[in-house]
Amino acid sequence: MLFIYYPKCSTSQKARKFLLAHHIEFEERHIVDNKLNRQELEHLYRKSGLPLKKFFNTSGKIYKENHLKDKLPIMSEEQQLELLASNGMLVKRPILETEDKVFVGFKESDYLTLL
Repeated sequence: MLFIYYPKCSTSQKARKFLLAHHIEFEERHIVDNKLNRQELEHLYRKSGLPLKKFFNTSGKIYKENHLKDKLPIMSEEQQLELLASNGMLVKRPILETEDKVFVGFKESDYLTLL
C-alpha cells in the first residue's frame, strides 16, 4: 500500500495513526516533498472511480486564494490534472492506494475494510 500524506495535516495524522495501530504495512510518500506528477494523479483518479474534484483540497489556502471553486467547472480534465500536479498542497490528503482501491481523505469506516 502507498500512503500519500502531508505530515502537518491532522487528517493525515489520524489516518497514519489508524494504519499503525492496526499493524497495516504501507509505504509513505510526502505529498509536498515528493509531489505526484500528472500521470500518477491520473492513475489514482481513474482507479478511484471518484470525480476529479474529490482530489482537490477544497479547504486549503491555495484553493481558496485562487478561487478554484469557480474555475474548476470550466477547466478541462487535463487542465485540472496539470493544476493538481503543480502543487502538492492542492491535493486532498491523505491518499491511500491499495492493490485494488484508492481512498481519498480519511474515513475510519473506509479504512476498516482493510482489516
